[in-house]
Amino acid sequence: MSSTTNAASSVPAGLTPELMQWVQSQSAAGVPLPALLQSMRDVGWRENLARRALGLPEEGELPPPFTAAARPHGATASQAGSVPEPGLQGDPCCIQVDGHEVHVLMSLHNPRIVVFGNLLTAQECEAIIEAARPRMQRSLTVDNLSGGEAVNDDRTSNGMFFQRGENEVVRRLEERIARLLNWPVENGEGLQVLHYRPGAEYKPHHDYFAPNEPGTPSILKRGGQRVGTLVMYLNEPARGGGTTFPEVPLQVMPRRGNAVFFSYDRPDPATRTLHGGAPVLEGEKWIATKWLREREFR
Repeated sequence: MSSTTNAASSVPAGLTPELMQWVQSQSAAGVPLPALLQSMRDVGWRENLARRALGLPEEGELPPPFTAAARPHGATASQAGSVPEPGLQGDPCCIQVDGHEVHVLMSLHNPRIVVFGNLLTAQECEAIIEAARPRMQRSLTVDNLSGGEAVNDDRTSNGMFFQRGENEVVRRLEERIARLLNWPVENGEGLQVLHYRPGAEYKPHHDYFAPNEPGTPSILKRGGQRVGTLVMYLNEPARGGGTTFPEVPLQVMPRRGNAVFFSYDRPDPATRTLHGGAPVLEGEKWIATKWLREREFR
């Protein structure tokens, strides 16, 4: 029997090998199940066949978003086939998070990028800046060779880290982020605040830890790989300072209280999550970054 015949015989009745290959490629690219299901509906697939292709029950709701309790014991998020993901089923313009209305301004599936508005209030932005200001130092980056931190000429900002839940405004924001992105609070690194003066930038880079670098195993012991990033804008520079995605291409301009989220289901450039902070041309830029790990970050 030929390999073609074997492939065809393994495909559920009513579904073609070509469709199943498309489903697999979209899933590998990180497209969420609700978006895949809706795409198939939009081009005319019957509900029962579309659900069968995606391995879903033919009736009922989609599986709930990932939570720590739903993960098999000892499994990582990547092994569970999941990354942080906001609840955007039905294409809402706004998401209510504990009485706070977060606006959905833009959504891309590949790469997975979502721009949010009104994630933070003006008062929260100011409170975070003022709490961070006395502790700012030259920003460091993770050193993949040693597993520690080092000054990197590609990053010319000042920064600091809050401990998780360090103060009331940080705790409240971390809980809001966890509910918005359906990812446990404990899987997040401490909130990092960065300050960019005119000319400061962060050249394009990936946030995941390079698998083949000698320092990566020690980094992963603290919570596994990074699987998502949320960049929050605490103020507005007069010119420049956008978050750039060169491979899309896309530039998200900083507006106070807004944020850009992107996820990456594997540490690979194929996730198209190369990004950077464009130089500030006039004024200053304050941002807060939350990195999300596979497991509890310690």
